[in-house]
Amino acid sequence: MFKLDNKVAIITGSGSKTGIGRKIAETLAKQGAAVVVADLNAEGVDDTVNAITKEGGKALGVTLNVTDQSSVDAMIEKTLSTYGRIDILVNNAGISQKVTTQDMTLEDMTKIFNVNMFGLFLCSQSVLKTMKEQKFGRIISLSSVSAKRGGGVFGGAHYSASKAAVLGFSKNLAREVALDGITVNCVAPGLVNTEIWKSLPEEDAKKVIDSIPMGRPGEPEEIAKTIAFLASEEASYITGEEIDINGGSHMD
Repeated sequence: MFKLDNKVAIITGSGSKTGIGRKIAETLAKQGAAVVVADLNAEGVDDTVNAITKEGGKALGVTLNVTDQSSVDAMIEKTLSTYGRIDILVNNAGISQKVTTQDMTLEDMTKIFNVNMFGLFLCSQSVLKTMKEQKFGRIISLSSVSAKRGGGVFGGAHYSASKAAVLGFSKNLAREVALDGITVNCVAPGLVNTEIWKSLPEEDAKKVIDSIPMGRPGEPEEIAKTIAFLASEEASYITGEEIDINGGSHMD
């Protein structure tokens, strides 16, 4: 199930050792995909690539600034020159900021949207030509529970708004490219067990956990396995959807 042999997958924001992106890259590699590890942190890229190849997987490292068209173009060119195709794009790169709307600046808003939405747009747009020629593609983007319930633990209103924009953009794109053999879906994680979560004061952490019916944060591999499903042939008739992964903290 969920085999990705002979597929090529780009995962943005996959250079952090404890982040969701790295776990996605490792999981897709284990399912047989050749993965492109793309991140602004060059050292983190190398570390993720080494971890994957050490386990026998195929990985290519690319230093990427998702907000820069020339950087995105260079990533696409390197991927195609190395593997000759692009089958899967996982838009994982994102940033957050905990600030109230009253204290937020336009610069804060712009910075969040530049990465979380405009960078996602640039990467998605840049893979379309190749995917259309192949008549096959999977674009999977990370939104957030914050987009659906109006806030979460770490981000401000600008973060929630940017992640809601991801959902609207993805649904529209799914309609545009459905006849080209391309599916476009989102996952909306809730609290996930990463370094950011571990840095919360104990009292704040307890309040968050108490609000989750399952009584625990999600694990990065739980997000990654859902993405592996959406990238696979088994999900060929699913498009324009978002899958909530939040332990019941938000239910549609």
